[in-house]
Amino acid sequence: MYVFFIMALVTAQRLTEFVYSYRNSQILKQQGGYEVGRFHYVLLVIMHAAWLSSLWWFAWGEPVYWAMFIIYLLIQVIRAWTLMALGPRWTIEIIVTPDEVIQGSPTHFIRQPNYLVTAAEILMLPLTFGLWWHAILFTILNGGMLYWRMRIESEAIAPANRDSSVTGL
Repeated sequence: MYVFFIMALVTAQRLTEFVYSYRNSQILKQQGGYEVGRFHYVLLVIMHAAWLSSLWWFAWGEPVYWAMFIIYLLIQVIRAWTLMALGPRWTIEIIVTPDEVIQGSPTHFIRQPNYLVTAAEILMLPLTFGLWWHAILFTILNGGMLYWRMRIESEAIAPANRDSSVTGL
């Protein structure tokens, strides 16, 4: 029963973030931003959907390790801080905008705090159900996606575009 409530909560959160990201992307594009790395975005969404749907499948009937879930919840505090700090600039897509990078809040400590948060989530939620193999598999897949994503971002803000900033997950 706890597995259902945890997974329902996480699924609702992810769907809410997806809608929030879509809205923010539309606003940024209306303000002159443009998307880069579209193929990457599609694969990123598929990977996250596979992570979440496979957790629904494999976590069912597993015990809940509450210490791991508490760590997962603490990670959500950093996610909320990041979302509030970036506001309408937070997107899942990579959107290049003509304005400067936001400074302050969690971005003061790490350039892309949401990457760290997402990596920690992908690791900790499966461990909440004792699914260590799931945590390792998707952490490796996510690491590859983040590497690819950071390369796309770096190319988007190459020397010719030094005045631009990039928003994203």
